Amino acid sequence: MTQESDKKHLIAGIGVFALLAVSWVWALKFTPPEEHMGEVYRIIYLHVPSAFAAFFSSFVLLVVSIWALVKKQSGAPLVAKASAEVGLIFTILTLATGSIWGRPTWGVWWDWDARLTTTLILALLYCGYLILYSSLHPGPQRNKICAALGILIAADVPIIYKSVTWWRTLHQPPTIMRRGDSTMAPEMLSALLFALAVMILVGGFLVYQRYKNLMISEELERLSYEQTP
Repeated sequence: MTQESDKKHLIAGIGVFALLAVSWVWALKFTPPEEHMGEVYRIIYLHVPSAFAAFFSSFVLLVVSIWALVKKQSGAPLVAKASAEVGLIFTILTLATGSIWGRPTWGVWWDWDARLTTTLILALLYCGYLILYSSLHPGPQRNKICAALGILIAADVPIIYKSVTWWRTLHQPPTIMRRGDSTMAPEMLSALLFALAVMILVGGFLVYQRYKNLMISEELERLSYEQTP
């Protein structure tokens, strides 16, 4: 990686996280409190974008897993591992912010609600993927097994999304992607959509950077192995 490339990545990173800071300032300073939940409602501007970033990571994992099975590209497993790592981070952040939101709203930190449970399953699947990837010997067999698990992880996402309509849950029903107009006030909705887009952008940036780091690590391991007498 050249210094010019490093400089471009640094500038891109600064820009992405500057947008993230703008989204938080917008959410905290320039949106009204929710009529019934008050100020605690503002955590939605972190909770929902984190969830969508986790879903985005699962979509990347799905695409590269299929790509690894069909085309057997050497770089696909590294992209898949990077997306699983980033997806796990965002899923944990989703669960943590959901618990913080749930305590004053529902009166409990955790409930075996359908959406919470399926989101927890997503986190466990991401963990399982990373453990499996690390425990298996590098090669086509590992790539196939991990690719199959990557597809299974992505299959959990629509279940998470539809859980509030398929089952009776504590979690509120969809407020953005629903039939008819959104139930949110326009100024809240615009701030949330901006935060959501920025968080997905952050997720994509993190996946790309982690992929590059994994490539460098793999190359260093290869060179070290070749130099070993």
